[in-house]
Amino acid sequence: MESKTLSLRSLALIAGVSYLIIFFAAIFANFMALESLTQSPLETIQNHDMLVRFGVIAFLITVVFDVVVAWALKEFYKSHYLTLPSTYFRMMHAAIMGVAIFALPLALKANTENDIFHYVDLFNTIWLIGLFFFGIHLILLSKIADTPKFIRVFLAIAGIMYILDTVAHFTLSNYSEYASVFLALVAIPSIFGEMAFTVWLLVKGGKMRKSV
Repeated sequence: MESKTLSLRSLALIAGVSYLIIFFAAIFANFMALESLTQSPLETIQNHDMLVRFGVIAFLITVVFDVVVAWALKEFYKSHYLTLPSTYFRMMHAAIMGVAIFALPLALKANTENDIFHYVDLFNTIWLIGLFFFGIHLILLSKIADTPKFIRVFLAIAGIMYILDTVAHFTLSNYSEYASVFLALVAIPSIFGEMAFTVWLLVKGGKMRKSV
């Protein structure tokens, strides 16, 4: 039976489209569902539980397409010696994120604000561990990607910031005093780097390089 392989251009498009799906699903899950659960826990559970349920589905979608991105980038950059460890670290993030999501359906069964906050904190803590490994993935990706230099720089900075943010969470007893600073340090390079990388994949990825 004849085996079929995808072109580099097809792999770039798959990765780029998957990145877009992750972006939009994550925006809904984080800034609508999870934010509502954090700001108005009891009201959200009692009167807007479907928002949380759809948020869970959105998080699951991000995990699914995180795996798709990991696979597509592995095939796209399969000749590079850092591709395999980069893929493994992204897969570790996806797996840990999948475990973290288990906490959110449990929050739907909670009857007090403290119990709801407990499950939200559990979700965030487990996810935070996953983001440590995601940071390593981004640093390796910055060494692998054949993109314009500014994209690689932003990816590397974002990776470093993810790692530092996770470490700070677990080592600084007064982390909450610096939370907004760390959020900016993580979000800015991450948004610029990953969004620019997504656009590059969709517009130019695979066009100038032959399949290997």
